[in-house]
Amino acid sequence: MRSTYDEAMRAVFAHEGGYSDDASDPGGPTKYGITIADVRRYLNPRATAADVRALTRTQAEDIYRKHYAAPLRYDDLPAGVDYALLDYSINSGIGRAGRVLRRCLHLPDESTVTDAVIAAARATDAVTLISAICDERLRFLRSLKIWAVFGKGWGRRVAEVKIAALAMAAGSSTHPSETPTPGRGMVPVAKGAQRGSAAAVIVAGTAVAQQARASVTVALIMIAAFAAAAGVWLLWRWRQRQQQEKPI
Repeated sequence: MRSTYDEAMRAVFAHEGGYSDDASDPGGPTKYGITIADVRRYLNPRATAADVRALTRTQAEDIYRKHYAAPLRYDDLPAGVDYALLDYSINSGIGRAGRVLRRCLHLPDESTVTDAVIAAARATDAVTLISAICDERLRFLRSLKIWAVFGKGWGRRVAEVKIAALAMAAGSSTHPSETPTPGRGMVPVAKGAQRGSAAAVIVAGTAVAQQARASVTVALIMIAAFAAAAGVWLLWRWRQRQQQEKPI
C-alpha cells in the first residue's frame, strides 16, 4: 500500500472507535468499523456479537486491506481520492463508493473500479474529485432516516475526511478528531418496519382506550394498551437480535 494508506488507517480507527451495538445502527454489532456481517463473511460464518467484540485491530486492518482497499484499487487512485473513497466505502459500502466515484467521473452507473475508472480519476483534478465525492456522501447521509441519530457525528466525519483527503492530495497530512462516529451510513433494513410495528400497536391501544373513555377504568385500559405495545416492541427487538446473530 502507498504511504497514504497508513495515514488513512489511523484516521479510520480514530473515527470508528471500538465496539458498539446501537439498536438504531443497521450494521448491528460493530468493532473498529467491522460489522458482524463482515466478520461472518471474512472470518467466521457462525460469528456472534461476542466474536465481534473479540475482534482484534490486526484482524480489522487485514479485512480493510483485502476486502475494501484492494477492490477499490486504492494504490491506483490519486492521493487523497484514495482515502476519501475508502472511508466512504467503510461507512456506506464498497458498492456505493465505487458507484459514486463513477458518477462523479460521469461514467456508466456501475460499482466496479476498472482501468477506465482509474484513468478518468487520474485525468481529473484531485481537489475537484475529492470535493465531489465528499459532497455527494454528505447528501446521501442526510437523506437517511437515521440522520437524526447519527447525523452530527457523520457530518463531522465527512468534514474531517474532506480536509484530510485534500491535505493528502497536496502532499501534507492532518490528524482527525479522536471522537468516534458510530453508525453505518447505509439504507436501514427493517427499521421502518420496527417503527411501524410499534406505532401500530400503540395506535391500536390508544383507540381501545378512547372507546372505553366513558368507563371509569379508562386509566387502567390505557396503561394496559401501552404495556402491550412495549411488550410487542421488546419481543420484536429480541427476535431481530436473534436473527441478526443467527449464523449464515
